[in-house]
Amino acid sequence: MALTAMDLIAKAKQQITEVSTEEGKAMLGSVAVLDVREPGEFAMGHLPGAINLPRGLLEFKISDHPIFKDRQDNEILVYCQVGGRSALAVETMLQLGYQKPLSLAGGYKAWAENGNEIIKDPNVC
Repeated sequence: MALTAMDLIAKAKQQITEVSTEEGKAMLGSVAVLDVREPGEFAMGHLPGAINLPRGLLEFKISDHPIFKDRQDNEILVYCQVGGRSALAVETMLQLGYQKPLSLAGGYKAWAENGNEIIKDPNVC
């Protein structure tokens, strides 16, 4: 039987560490923040200080970015829209040798619904 995307996400979530929006909020300013959504999603709103590297380019681009060079000591808070892409991204990052990637449970949607700060691109309506 072939696996579905949801099967892959469920499997990834067994291998990674997820943090709540409250834990994520407490980490802001002391961790790198990685948004793995598409650029258009990012422009519509993102977490403060987030860097956008879409999930589809993660493996190719992450090690080139200066903020993500340190694979050992750098805690990285990773999020997407609802938590699926970030779970897969964190699993991939672990395979790439990153020691401290964390997935934001519920993603951007949960972050926004909990009334946390959002940064929007001023050129997007």
